[in-house]
Amino acid sequence: MSKSRMPLVLGLGAAGGIGYYLYSAGGSPKVAEKQFESDAHKMAAKIKGEVPHRSGVDAEKQGKQAGQEVGKKVDDAVATVNKDLSKAKSEAEAYAKGAKAETIKKIDEMDRKVEEQAAKAKSWTSSWFGGK
Repeated sequence: MSKSRMPLVLGLGAAGGIGYYLYSAGGSPKVAEKQFESDAHKMAAKIKGEVPHRSGVDAEKQGKQAGQEVGKKVDDAVATVNKDLSKAKSEAEAYAKGAKAETIKKIDEMDRKVEEQAAKAKSWTSSWFGGK
């Protein structure tokens, strides 16, 4: 059965760290502890220096500003779409009006031709049967 070797690795690492600090402190546990604390503070300061520090208020301001920018872009996009839709609607209405006028004109022309032909046919038929 296989056992985990992690506890062994962690134990050896801790023993090595303790040995390093004791050796560098000349065998004094109190001095080794102070060196370890000093190194821990240096490491924490280095990490804090590399990570950008922002207060909650600053982050809130940046969030509001980003939200306003996004809102403005969305509003501009909506306005552009509405303008394009309005333009397309007016063009469609103008086209429909033109098509309607053209259709009525063609119907009137056809109606006039039919009436002319009917008048001719009536006069032609009347002449056969002796009408005026």
